[in-house]
Amino acid sequence: MKIARFAENGRPQLGIVEDGTVYRAEGDLFGSLRKGAAVGPLDSLDLLTPVDPGKIVAIGLNYALHVAEGGADRALPTEPIIFMKPTTALLPHGGVIEMPPANRIDHEAELCIVMGKRAYRVSEADALDYVLGYTCGNDVSHRDQQRKDGQWVRAKGYNTFAPLGPVIETELDPNNLTIEARLNGEVKQHSHTSNLIFNPAFLVSFISQVMTLEPGDVIMTGTPEGVSPMKPGDTIEVEVEGIGVLRNTTRARD
Repeated sequence: MKIARFAENGRPQLGIVEDGTVYRAEGDLFGSLRKGAAVGPLDSLDLLTPVDPGKIVAIGLNYALHVAEGGADRALPTEPIIFMKPTTALLPHGGVIEMPPANRIDHEAELCIVMGKRAYRVSEADALDYVLGYTCGNDVSHRDQQRKDGQWVRAKGYNTFAPLGPVIETELDPNNLTIEARLNGEVKQHSHTSNLIFNPAFLVSFISQVMTLEPGDVIMTGTPEGVSPMKPGDTIEVEVEGIGVLRNTTRARD
């Protein structure tokens, strides 16, 4: 099932997406949903991020070839590298990424996990039972500040630096998906989730040993090689097989 959130008369609504058409969803996002009347084509609606998370947990350096982009002497991590992005960074499909002054701000295409149930100290074997589904994400990154600070919160925490969407897909094998980023139509990143160093089930279990994951929380699983700089006026697309295309434009921040 594909699930979308959209604004109607200023209020968030849930929809079930079938063949590009959104149908009103009745019920609970974290319980059961029933398909109601058609609302309209997905691209005609005022889309919101497909979930309103309490927190965004992100993973760094989770594809070997992306690790190598940082230098041949950079070692592969032996445990997931966890950081957080604030919920104020969220941006829906179709939204505009606001770019502060920088020498380089990169896109990072990512598969994102959306939690469906509270998870604390869950096993890897059971971890995916706590997942609602998956969506596309873009971990926008201010490289100047990332290098300067030595940690990543400021560089990745700007408003609009966490685009998510356009939908949540609840029926996917997260270990078997193509992931791609296109900048102004040119393919920049192209990989497969089978190349993740730490797979989604391991990540859910690992993070849950540290903190309680609540329904709606998002885990950004890391980006493959090919990250590249964006400039104002660009269009960036993140596509994950089986989910769809997350599309955003960019502009200079006032």
